[in-house]
Amino acid sequence: MTSGPVSLLVADDQDLIREGLVSILDSQPELRVVGAAADGAEAVALAHRLQPDITLMDIRMPGQDGLEATRQLMSDEPPCTRVVVLTTFDEDDLVLAALRAGASGFLLKDLPRQRLVDSILAVHAGDLMLSPAITRRLVERQVGLQRDRKRAADLTLLSAREIEVLELVARGGTNAEIAATLFLSVSTVKTHVGQLLSKLQLRDRVQLVIFAYDAGVVGE
Repeated sequence: MTSGPVSLLVADDQDLIREGLVSILDSQPELRVVGAAADGAEAVALAHRLQPDITLMDIRMPGQDGLEATRQLMSDEPPCTRVVVLTTFDEDDLVLAALRAGASGFLLKDLPRQRLVDSILAVHAGDLMLSPAITRRLVERQVGLQRDRKRAADLTLLSAREIEVLELVARGGTNAEIAATLFLSVSTVKTHVGQLLSKLQLRDRVQLVIFAYDAGVVGE
């Protein structure tokens, strides 16, 4: 993590929304907007040039959309930015597509200003952020779905505590929230998350969430 304010790139094709986000976020002492883009292709180019800590990415944009832009940015080794999708569209398939593309968050534009700021800071700290309503719906959707047999078999590699942590990660819990729920220290939760990534050979928290849904951990 960089020291000082978290640097942001805002990508949205609607001028009023893009300019409004820039104004709101740049007024926060913890944040600094370094660029703004009107479509996915411009977002990718600016992210490569400016190396922002976080890119706020709309989904529905002309030309290259936000999902494809996210895929391109996350294909870099290592990625030059983390992506948080910020959109008015909350269809489940879009949420899952964004996570599979590598997004570190999926938030709706109607969330309160402070919640947006807190979510950006949480993603910068390494958490995955999903709007609560989206998390609930994904859990409900998972109930009754056929689990991926390979993923389910991989659960045998995990301890009971690690599975508890995995489920809470998949439900959108931050390290602090998971620690409070399981009566653990935040550092212990971080250790468990690290062990999960190592045992399952996954890259990051986003892939943990996808694994948890594929394996049927959430909703059991």
